Amino acid sequence: MKKFLIVGLGNIGEKYTNTRHNIGFQIVDALAKEHEAKFETDKLGDVASFRFKGRTFVLLKPSTFMNLSGKAVKYWITKEKISLENVLVITDDVNIDFGTIRIKTKGSAGGHNGLKDIEAKLSNQKYARFRFGVGGNYPKGRQVDFVLGQWTKEEESQLIERIPMSIKAVVSFGTDGVANTMNNFNGK
Repeated sequence: MKKFLIVGLGNIGEKYTNTRHNIGFQIVDALAKEHEAKFETDKLGDVASFRFKGRTFVLLKPSTFMNLSGKAVKYWITKEKISLENVLVITDDVNIDFGTIRIKTKGSAGGHNGLKDIEAKLSNQKYARFRFGVGGNYPKGRQVDFVLGQWTKEEESQLIERIPMSIKAVVSFGTDGVANTMNNFNGK
């Protein structure tokens, strides 16, 4: 049976809930809910799993804070014996318009500290990443405040549509393959 590790990046703690930087957590939470999977606190994160179409999806929300996500990702890849091509990391991206999805099989961290740490711990850039656009509507030098800020009411109303689309993309990654998923969801 094929096994996939789906990592939602974010920060733990009440003050980070519902912030742009925690979209990875929001997407895996919604995915778990849709498939009736329950998160349990385990080593270096909260973990849930479900089976769908002959595949096992292991969902991870690292408890290491965003900038130290690599330790948790490496641990769970090893523990679950998941090959790197079956890993998908979901993160926010200020360089992409709000709500737009961009999935790639490899690449640079693009200035994202969570991805930088994952690359450093894995000594590799060849893992799939799912970038969810949060837009870049912030004054120069205020990026941290923006990504750690709460969604606006307008953004929240649009997330009602964008999160289910994101869930479909994640499931497609496991069932239809990364190339088909990129073709069907990138730019949407």
